[in-house]
Amino acid sequence: MDSRLWVRGYRAGFAVLALVAIATQLSRQWDNGASIANFFSFFTIQGNLFAIAVLLWGASGDQARRNPATVDLIRGAAALYLSIIGVVYGVLLSGYQEEMQTTIPWVDTVLHRVIPVVMVVDWLIVPPTTRIAVRRALVWLAYPLLYAVYSLVRGPIVDWYPYPFLDPDEAGGYAGVALYCVGIAAVSALFMWLVVVAGNRLRLTTA
Repeated sequence: MDSRLWVRGYRAGFAVLALVAIATQLSRQWDNGASIANFFSFFTIQGNLFAIAVLLWGASGDQARRNPATVDLIRGAAALYLSIIGVVYGVLLSGYQEEMQTTIPWVDTVLHRVIPVVMVVDWLIVPPTTRIAVRRALVWLAYPLLYAVYSLVRGPIVDWYPYPFLDPDEAGGYAGVALYCVGIAAVSALFMWLVVVAGNRLRLTTA
């Protein structure tokens, strides 16, 4: 695992930036009396928290002492989830800052644009040290699937959905929600494949 000082430095720096962004928006939501449970039910917030953990772990140098295959799978998952956040935001959610509770412009930019780019670039700069098989990478898709189930089960209970495409009233009923979910699942699978292919090819060029 890469131990270059500049790599560890940018990982720590962007992790702190994302953490400050989340804390800043959380403070705004708290002051406005908004639901904190809802705030942490956004895929964006959960994904960025995961990215923060992965970046700080990489900055600490502890990854070098762990099983390389496990480290690669965790880093690949972070790259995938943040790329999903960036693409879904750009295609479906731009302009929904109020609904997504990222009303502070710089926070919205950091969480939806900057950190997704950082995680993908980090994967390319420091490619995996082991070959990742697509069948192993399929485990990455479990979290988005569970997230969708969680959101659809919780939504009617609390009368709130994190994203308009998960809300039957906004998406044209459950059939519309299903179509959106299938589309996002297909894009997620494509991105999973791209993360695997890019990582494996770059691993060979830097070996």
